Amino acid sequence: MSQPLLIEHDDGVDWVTLNRPESLNALDPSLIDALNVYFQGLQRNRDTRVVVLKGAGANFCAGLDLKHAMARRGGQAEPPGVTESLDSQRRIADIVMLMRRAPQPIIALVQGAAAGGGFALALAADIRIAAKNARMNCAFIKLGLGGCDIGTSYFLPRLVGVSVASELILTGRFIHADRALAVGLVSEVVEAADLDAAANPYVEAMVTASPVGLRLSKECINMSVDAGSIEAVIAMEDRNQVLCSRSEDFQEGIRAFLEKRKPVYIRR
Repeated sequence: MSQPLLIEHDDGVDWVTLNRPESLNALDPSLIDALNVYFQGLQRNRDTRVVVLKGAGANFCAGLDLKHAMARRGGQAEPPGVTESLDSQRRIADIVMLMRRAPQPIIALVQGAAAGGGFALALAADIRIAAKNARMNCAFIKLGLGGCDIGTSYFLPRLVGVSVASELILTGRFIHADRALAVGLVSEVVEAADLDAAANPYVEAMVTASPVGLRLSKECINMSVDAGSIEAVIAMEDRNQVLCSRSEDFQEGIRAFLEKRKPVYIRR
């Protein structure tokens, strides 16, 4: 049996592939567990500085593997209880929370379908690059559920505003690559064959940044989104700049700037 999650590490970058292409990379228990284990492991990982998340085959992720879930439920005499259902629900939601807590920036490469839980994974990334054939939706409301699930009602209004977020959540309709670019949901739209190459300039810019500066920058963006005041944001920015200015990375950054070369930072 193939691994549900492939991880290739290359010079500070993890290329992470959802590897269930025969099922449109849908989230079954094995993939859910693998994603939880991987993102939990990033918390103290100093070797990985950037993560690129993508799907094997023609699609990013079609959300929960409903065929698997229904087959498992069909073998039960009674529906699962509230506690069991909440545990299953939270195991998926934990993935996006771990993605936000991960100190490494995450770039999602979205091609084909990114539906339901797959859309939530893309939303939890820091940067999204879409293929021209990408189609994304909050599928939940089409299944007799509430439209808000796995963090979508948190991420979408912050990314595209309340009006567009309400449209997508309340209707379950797809948003395609061209409109996703127009509303700021993705940073770039490219041919599907060019997705990996499109990520490289973002990756290169991040891995040439100060490691501590990059981590603190992601943390500061996350905190600032929910900050109660400009004073709270400035206080965090001031703290981060003072911390960075006392590091060896800052000294190397200044030397590299004056010598007109790329900085060489110590990995830590």
